[in-house]
Amino acid sequence: MSHVTPHWPQPSHPTIQQVIYATDDTSFTTKSLSLITLPPFGLFAKLDFPPCTPAPSPTYATVQCGINSHLNLNSDLLYINHSCDPSLIFDTTNLVVMAGPKGLKVGEELTFFYPSTEYAMAQPFDCFCGSSSCKGRISGARDMKPEQLEGMFLNAHIRELLGMNGTKGGQDDETAKALREVVRAAERALDGYLAAKAGAAGKGEEKKINGVKKVLNGGYANGNGIEIEAEGLRARGTTSRELSGEMGGDTRA
Repeated sequence: MSHVTPHWPQPSHPTIQQVIYATDDTSFTTKSLSLITLPPFGLFAKLDFPPCTPAPSPTYATVQCGINSHLNLNSDLLYINHSCDPSLIFDTTNLVVMAGPKGLKVGEELTFFYPSTEYAMAQPFDCFCGSSSCKGRISGARDMKPEQLEGMFLNAHIRELLGMNGTKGGQDDETAKALREVVRAAERALDGYLAAKAGAAGKGEEKKINGVKKVLNGGYANGNGIEIEAEGLRARGTTSRELSGEMGGDTRA
């Protein structure tokens, strides 16, 4: 995307993002590189308010976050370009940016699939991402064929809008299914962590009984810290599925 004069303190994300600015005000060479390595679906950044603010209307520099809702990023995340083979997922439903299904490496260009957030874009453009799966003209999910969106992460509002239009986009793709499972696993892990924390705080002590460490009232953990049920209390540990998953552009609208 072309250079946009920032009105926010820079760099806004100095530990995760390096912005390579355009050489002049008319070129389209501004891009961003990753400063971190992440596993698939690892958390890259949160779309917090602030710095994000609601946008009264869509522009080339906003991100769609609902059927009739858009936001201003107000940060260097604005300089994350489009790709048809993106390295990032902008989940504007949950206000997070995550690594894509391939993960993320230091030095990799930060990109996301604009139609994953944008139903109808204010400024369409011809894509030159160079991907073997390049979609060509990018004008929003509304104008794309179902097969062009197959296998791509699409936000909830995009799936809903496409579903109302009778397209396949109303159904979950494989990435969306994987993300839903990651969210469910994270919720279960959080429940277990909070239960263990509350129990440990209540007891104020730990002791071993027959080589098993007591961590909750009636809850026990083995040597790996995995909680087990005892005395009818709910005490759970991390499952192998949870251990194998991890949670964690530009913004032309």
